[in-house]
Amino acid sequence: MATPSATLKSKEELMEKFSKPEVISGSEILLRSLLLEGVDCVFGYPGGAVLYIYDAMHGNPDFNHVLTRHEQGAIHAADGYARASGKVGVCIATSGPGATNLVTGIATAYMDSVPLVVITGNVISSLIGSDAFQEADITGITMPITKHSYLVREVEDLPRVIHEAFHIANTGRKGPVLIDIPKDVSAAKTLFKPVTEINVRGYNPTVNPNKLQVDKMIKAIQEAERPVILAGGGVVYSGAHEELLEFVTKTDIPITTTLLGLGGFPSGNELWMGMPGMHGTYTANTSIQSADLLINIGARFDDRVTGKLSGFAPKAKIVHIDIDPAEIGKNVPTDIPIVGDVKTVLTVANRTAVRAEKADAWRAQIQASKKQYPFSYKDSDTELKPQWVVEMIHQTTNGDAIVTTDVGQHQMWAAQYYNFNKPRSWVTSGGLGTMGFGFPSAIGAQMASPDRVVVSINGDGGMQMCAQELAICAINNIPVKVVILNNQVLGMVRQWQELIHENRFSHIDLAGSPDFVKLAEAYGVKGLRASNKEEARAAWEEALRHPGPAVVEFVVRRDENVYPMVAQGSTIDQMIMGDAE
Repeated sequence: MATPSATLKSKEELMEKFSKPEVISGSEILLRSLLLEGVDCVFGYPGGAVLYIYDAMHGNPDFNHVLTRHEQGAIHAADGYARASGKVGVCIATSGPGATNLVTGIATAYMDSVPLVVITGNVISSLIGSDAFQEADITGITMPITKHSYLVREVEDLPRVIHEAFHIANTGRKGPVLIDIPKDVSAAKTLFKPVTEINVRGYNPTVNPNKLQVDKMIKAIQEAERPVILAGGGVVYSGAHEELLEFVTKTDIPITTTLLGLGGFPSGNELWMGMPGMHGTYTANTSIQSADLLINIGARFDDRVTGKLSGFAPKAKIVHIDIDPAEIGKNVPTDIPIVGDVKTVLTVANRTAVRAEKADAWRAQIQASKKQYPFSYKDSDTELKPQWVVEMIHQTTNGDAIVTTDVGQHQMWAAQYYNFNKPRSWVTSGGLGTMGFGFPSAIGAQMASPDRVVVSINGDGGMQMCAQELAICAINNIPVKVVILNNQVLGMVRQWQELIHENRFSHIDLAGSPDFVKLAEAYGVKGLRASNKEEARAAWEEALRHPGPAVVEFVVRRDENVYPMVAQGSTIDQMIMGDAE
């Protein structure tokens, strides 16, 4: 497998190597600055406006670049790398269409608070604004979906800009930062000296909480009879999983984790109620609706969690902990706002956290609900059920794999039936819901975690959006295990058309999709297929034994639905239970 460069030096070694002032090109400055930031893997696709940058890579033993087959594959791979590693993901593309092909990936990272540094080339400075060949105003196009963006006009600014970009991307509420470099700037030469200090004027995220607000939360816990914790992706991004476990253990409060919060709290813990929201558990949803205290830790009250806002948690006092003050009170009125880094806030809270003594009856009620209303489906001896496939994958990987998904029914089945106990084991597009994300993000996750099993669970629709990245798995022997739950239909759209639009099925048939086994083999990747349980077990075991990448197509029931389900416009306790009803 292609791994981050074995010759990558420590920052101290690089600082010493680069310490002598030297006149070099902007392209060399870029590569050196990336290495000084600890970047061990960059995903990209060359073109005219970045030729000087790619020329600088030639023969550079310290710099590891992975050539994807599409710019969207590059940025999704960088995103997966960032989510799995906790480091900043980096990708490079050329001007015009190269840059615009990154837009979906930038928006995906922005919605899910993923730290990326996105580097684009542009036409020479004198042509900017003239509609030159392959010119696009990428800083203007991406302004609403980046934390910050730079158009570098002077080569002397490059070292400062690059280090500022990494600082901004990976602090506060994390997110993508764009650096647009005109071709003449990447070619120009100047005296390079490493940047040792970063000072971004006006940028000072609040990390430490107001202690008085934390005290108010502790008092509210002491008074609560029906408390619930709602934990989101902020727990994972801040590395606060241990502090969260300590907080839950000390307070003895039942907890639910959002789609992006999965893995931030161990699923085997008896206080965990599962995922809330549109396809969440009965227990999580009804508990939120009955709670008298709801403590939101690092979640943003997304509409897929809240359902009908006016009817969300109607009896609860709301505590909201978030590093982004703009999120507090944006969707749900907040009684006790706590602005700060989740890890820091929980560290402070754990010093005085006490057990919710008045909630014994509540805890017993929740345990009874969990036993009475688990996720369930009608299994079959003749058809392969997608839920069963996910359960089998969980069992055979002992729940220790990194799982990435595309978007749709398979995403929800993976969230429901693959129980996560470790953070950074779940990589999925939550806020934007980007089809095509699942497979290339798995490549990035595998590059970040070469010693872990990485499973990419996809539908037959999303898989076709970035299937060309199978080439880099084959060439670089990246051992991702690709699962395709093939129901020959756009499954989630079909489900909505069945349940909401009275079976008016419109333009959802994917029966003309390729033979995925032959497609895999065409790229030089092992391809397998299964349509019953016996074949499924055998094919999956063979894929796991195989030392390289493998694609396993599971032919599943076309009409299977994801349940429970909350229809839009309903409160989250108004659940369609499906087979469980």
